Amino acid sequence: MKLPSAYYLNPDVTFLARDLLGKVLFTRKGRAVTAGIIVETEAYFGVQDKASHAYGGRRTNRTEILYSPGGVAYVYLCYGMHYLFNIVSSFKDEPHAVLVRAVEPLIGKQIMERRRNMPATSAVISSGPGSAARALGIDGSFNKKKLTGQEIWIEDHNIRYTSDAIITTPRIGVAYALEDALLPWRFFVRDNKYVSKPNKS
Repeated sequence: MKLPSAYYLNPDVTFLARDLLGKVLFTRKGRAVTAGIIVETEAYFGVQDKASHAYGGRRTNRTEILYSPGGVAYVYLCYGMHYLFNIVSSFKDEPHAVLVRAVEPLIGKQIMERRRNMPATSAVISSGPGSAARALGIDGSFNKKKLTGQEIWIEDHNIRYTSDAIITTPRIGVAYALEDALLPWRFFVRDNKYVSKPNKS
């Protein structure tokens, strides 16, 4: 079942980041449909979070989409090489987001293999946010797309993890955020090989 737009309006971004584990992220490009189980996420807490692109109320052409009501995609290019897919959440003008850091290939594995030039059994095919986006065919054209549409969406397949199967750690690559870099806002599924490193608690 496709998640409804109301799901994304939850103002508790850390709850969403954790709850999205086990949900299935779908993309459609032409006739190519691919999907992966979300196994790693990070929460970004808007204007109060030094690691967020919206910290301090920053608004630019790139970040303006973060101020939309939840349920749209925020896709940006990192280091000029990797597209990263984020789920905008909460209400209008409350720019929270969840970064999808890794997925476990589920549907369209052969398409993913062609996109990544490696077998779907290889952990690195969709491990890390850039690899996950590339495996699913997510590029800049997905930015600002509604997550209730026909190009990119998330479904609930009743995949659930117990609390002890979910690891919580600080986020990766946000040392510039000083004390906020220490916040335990990264969530991943214990012992899932597609989770990016470091994958220990």
